[in-house]
Amino acid sequence: MQDTAAPRVIPLDSSGLGDRSYIAHDGSTALVVDPQRDFDRIDELLAEHGLRLTHVAETHIHNDYVTGGLELARRHGATYVIPGGVEVSYEALAVCDGDSFTVGEMTVDVIHTPGHTPHHVSFAVRTSDHPGAVFTGGSLLYGSVGRPDLVAPDMAVKQAHDQWHSVRRLADTLDDETPIYPTHGFGSFCAATQAQGLSSTIGNEKTINPALTEAEEEFVTNVLAGLDVFPAYYAHMGPINAAGPRDVELSIPEHADPAVLRERINRGEWVVDLRSRKVFAAGHVPGALNFDLDGAFINYLAWMMPWGTPVTLLGSTPEQVHAAHRELVRVGIDNAVGQASGGPQNWLEDPAAAQRLEQVDFHGLAAVLSADKDVFVLDTRQILEWEDGHVAQAVFMPFYEIADRLAEIPRDKPVYVYCGSGYRAAAVASLLQHNGFSNIVAVDDDFSNAAAADLTLVAEDAPAREPGWTWIASRAAVREFSPRSAADTRS
Repeated sequence: MQDTAAPRVIPLDSSGLGDRSYIAHDGSTALVVDPQRDFDRIDELLAEHGLRLTHVAETHIHNDYVTGGLELARRHGATYVIPGGVEVSYEALAVCDGDSFTVGEMTVDVIHTPGHTPHHVSFAVRTSDHPGAVFTGGSLLYGSVGRPDLVAPDMAVKQAHDQWHSVRRLADTLDDETPIYPTHGFGSFCAATQAQGLSSTIGNEKTINPALTEAEEEFVTNVLAGLDVFPAYYAHMGPINAAGPRDVELSIPEHADPAVLRERINRGEWVVDLRSRKVFAAGHVPGALNFDLDGAFINYLAWMMPWGTPVTLLGSTPEQVHAAHRELVRVGIDNAVGQASGGPQNWLEDPAAAQRLEQVDFHGLAAVLSADKDVFVLDTRQILEWEDGHVAQAVFMPFYEIADRLAEIPRDKPVYVYCGSGYRAAAVASLLQHNGFSNIVAVDDDFSNAAAADLTLVAEDAPAREPGWTWIASRAAVREFSPRSAADTRS
C-alpha cells in the first residue's frame, strides 16, 4: 500500500510576543494549533492554500496572549480541542493522554506533557507510516523548555520535574527524525531559557536540550536558577482564555487631535509614541510614553502600563499605528481610544512646545561619574541581569517597579537611566517625564559597552523587597525550594 504524504506545516510568527501558531494539513483539510487572537492572518493562509479547517487545538491555556482559537473554530464550524481537566466557560472537546482524532488523512495523537502547565498536551500528527510532526506548545522548545513557574510559584519545582519527564517521554515516544513545532521560544518570556534556532527534530534535541542531556536534579536546579520575573500582564491572560475571549476588533481607533492628546495626558492616560527612541528624544509630545514598535513592544508596554488604562497610539505612519493596535489586542488590551500619525508638528498645537530627552552612551555616563557630579544612576534591568553585573554607583529599580517607586527617585538632581540595550531605559525615562521629572538622561547604549567605558562593574544579589513582591527575588531565593523533596510529591 502506498504511503500517504507526510503532514504539511505552515508556521505563522507573532514576533512581538515571540510565539508561533501553526496550520497542519494534508493538502485539503487543516488543523490549526495555538492560534493568536488576530486570526484573520490564519484565514488568509487557509484561503491561499485552499484548505478546509475542521479542528482548532490548544496545547494549553495560554499565559502570554489571548487565544483566537475559540472564535476561529466558531467561524469555521470546526471542533475546538483543549486539554482535559481545564475548567472553561464554553463547550469544547477536552482531550487527554492517549486520545486520538482525525483531520482529513491525518491522525492526531494526544500526549500529556505537563510542566509548563499541569494540563499541557502535545499533538503528534501523522499520516500512514510517516513520523509526521509534533506540536509541543510550551513543553519541548528548541534547545530549551517552557518555564514551569507561570501557574503558581509553589508549583514551580514540581512543574520543573514534570517538564523533564515530559520532554523525555516525547523523545522516547517519537522517531528521531520527527520535526518539532513549539509555540514558545522565539523571544517569548514563556521560555525558561533562551531557545536555539528556528527548527529542530527530536534527534537534534537529544544532543542539545538540557532536559535530554542533564540528569533530573541537575536540570531542575538549573531551570529554577535561571528564572526571572515574568510580565505582570500574564495574570490576566489565563482567566480571559478560560472565560472565552470576546471577538477581536481590529478597526483603527478614532483620530485624536492635539487638544484631545493634551487632555488625555492631563487625565493620566497613556499616549504611546511608537517611534524610535532617537527620534522620540529629538522631540515628542510632553507626557508621551516611548515604546518603539521595532522592539519587544507589547511585552514591555503591557507589563509597565496599569491594566485597563486607556491608550492612544502615535506613529510615524498609519501602518505603524495599525501594527501596534494589532499587538495590543493580542494580549487583551481592547481600550485603544485614539491614534494619530505624523510627528510633533501634527500632534501639538504649538510644535515649539515639543519635549526633548537627553541621551548619552556609557562613555558619557562614565565621564559624568568620573567628574564626581551629583547624579542618580538607575539600573532598570531585571533581577538576573543586575546580579550578573551592574554599574557600581547604580540603584537597582527594575522597569516594572518604577511606577510604584517614584518617591525613591530624586527630583533635584540629574537621573541617568540605563538598561541592557537602551529600549527599557527610554521607556522608563519617558515614564519619569510623564510623571513630571526633569533632568532625565537616557543611556542609549548596550550594556556590553559599559566595561569598555571604564565603568566599575560589580556583581551581587538583588536587594530584598517586601515579602511577596516576587517569588524569585534573587538566585538565593530559588534555593529555598528543594527539588528533591518536591520530587516526592510528583503524580
